[in-house]
Amino acid sequence: MTKLMMKTVFTVGLLVMLMAVPALGASVNKSIKIEAGGESSGATSVNGSITIGENARVTGDTETVNGSIRIDSGARIQDASTVNGGVSLAEGVQADNLSTVNGSIKLAESVTVAGEVETVNGRINAKKGTTVADGVSNVNGKIALTGAEIGGDVSTVTGDIDVVEGSVVKGSIIVEKPSNWGFGKSKSRKPRIVIGPGSSVRGKIELEHEVDLFISETAEVGGVTGVMTLDDAVRFSGDSP
Repeated sequence: MTKLMMKTVFTVGLLVMLMAVPALGASVNKSIKIEAGGESSGATSVNGSITIGENARVTGDTETVNGSIRIDSGARIQDASTVNGGVSLAEGVQADNLSTVNGSIKLAESVTVAGEVETVNGRINAKKGTTVADGVSNVNGKIALTGAEIGGDVSTVTGDIDVVEGSVVKGSIIVEKPSNWGFGKSKSRKPRIVIGPGSSVRGKIELEHEVDLFISETAEVGGVTGVMTLDDAVRFSGDSP
């Protein structure tokens, strides 16, 4: 599967890079905290969490392997990535790219991401006023967009997707077909895709396998392609199906 292959490359690359951590004088087994209002050229750990304080500025990458990453309100960072851990951004944070393999990514209100947001096994939440310039993707786990704007595609394999409270997806919603590897041959539940009132998907909803698709009567979508059509969607009135 393309996403899993890409994430494998990411994981190996991150692990190789972090082998040089002792030489760089960064932390291996300790957590790192950059104080509120502080400045740093980057934060790197292996077995530790990383916290960036309010209104701090980080001009290099924020990276760990086994640990979570938390960015407090008003901070400005570049890329933030971990392998086993979540990534959490408070209100008003600005970041370039966010990624994890096994963990959730949480974006509070009015977060700005200049690039993309990716996880493999984890949920992605984006709150009101948050913008992501590129795509949002996972393999397993719900993607919940609540008043957010996504500049690229939103994609998953087996996860649910909510596009609600006036959220805008400028690209397409893509539900990829699971590969046999890692998923087995047993029948799994269908992903649940909801496009809520006042929300829009300016691209298409591209389905490589069947889903339970719900589209509000006041939502706008650019069409449904693949194994289903727009006629297969359940149209609903009210706040939710």
